[in-house]
Amino acid sequence: MALIFKRKTLIYIAFAAFCTSAQAQFVGQGAPAVPASGTLSPAGTAEVKVTRVAEILKNPVDDLYVLVRGRLTRKLRAEHYEFTDGTGTIRVEIDDEDFVHQPVTEETVVELYGEVDVDYMTSPEIEVEWMRVVPK
Repeated sequence: MALIFKRKTLIYIAFAAFCTSAQAQFVGQGAPAVPASGTLSPAGTAEVKVTRVAEILKNPVDDLYVLVRGRLTRKLRAEHYEFTDGTGTIRVEIDDEDFVHQPVTEETVVELYGEVDVDYMTSPEIEVEWMRVVPK
């Protein structure tokens, strides 16, 4: 009985360690620097046209899927960031499980694929489905 309890406890500890090691790693303004390893590769990225943030802001279309390339400039709150591609700035929501598992700074170029969310009370934002770091 004690052996089963110890074995279950070890499994729970290992699982908890695994889950906490996969946390989002934005290390720029608004977030503490926490090193991480690994990467998340998006699936189905072929033949997707990059959309400029200025185009999204000029004519926001709710539920439109877009691919943007640029930088996360700061963390606003849990899972919410400010993103810019040089043509404009937009809020993005990246769930922790969708955030790449490596450090991302304000200088890191990333690609984000997600759905434009237009709310009448706030400016448009992108709900990110996947992200990847663009190799230098």
